[in-house]
Amino acid sequence: MALKGVDLELRTGDFVTIIGSNGAGKSTLLNSIAGSFRIDAGNIQVDDKDVTNMPDYKRAGLIGRVFQDPLQGTAATMSIEENLAMAAARGKKRGLGIGVNKERRDEFKEYLSLLGLGLEDRLTDKVGLLSGGQRQSLTLLMATIAKPKVLLLDEHTAALDPKTAQQVIDLTKSIVVKHSLTVLMVTHDLNQALNLGNRTIMMDNGEIVLDIKNPERKHLTVDDLLDKFAQAKGEELMNDRILLAQ
Repeated sequence: MALKGVDLELRTGDFVTIIGSNGAGKSTLLNSIAGSFRIDAGNIQVDDKDVTNMPDYKRAGLIGRVFQDPLQGTAATMSIEENLAMAAARGKKRGLGIGVNKERRDEFKEYLSLLGLGLEDRLTDKVGLLSGGQRQSLTLLMATIAKPKVLLLDEHTAALDPKTAQQVIDLTKSIVVKHSLTVLMVTHDLNQALNLGNRTIMMDNGEIVLDIKNPERKHLTVDDLLDKFAQAKGEELMNDRILLAQ
């Protein structure tokens, strides 16, 4: 799905949830910001820095990302501490030296203790031994360890069971608050979209058709949101009412 005239500005500390049907352009928007897709017109700025023509690996120091697939954000054959060491070095100049020393290992233990999963005692375990929820929690930690300017969450709980998904959401909220992160989060769960963050945008056919901020958003229900879509587009969200509403 191509993006059409998307004009989106985030303030520092904004937590924006993004909703829309399959093919609406949600992941394309995140891919464009991350540098995975190149845009044909316009520009992308992160922290007043123009990154439009910057390849994705050079944006890595500014942008953290967590994907839907828990297997995608980590290296299975490497240990937990090795994965964290790579994440901590993202976007920085690298030289020759010991990847994980005692100081860095103590730092990783402190970070991992935030998860409440006991991974701080398993630093040398291969990531491939972890469950999906453990791996996604680790990915979230890796995406935020360098305190990125923007955190992109692409349906990062969709592949998890409800209990584990809620644990990852709770962890997400905790980390975002702790580091005062600016977040763009794609979700298909309208209740989740209204309950998280301070702003919700809805996309359709590559366009942003709704942009609702607090305090207005606080009083909206799922049906209110669907009705607003109908008013904005002149049509009801028939299939999406089944697809999106939880």
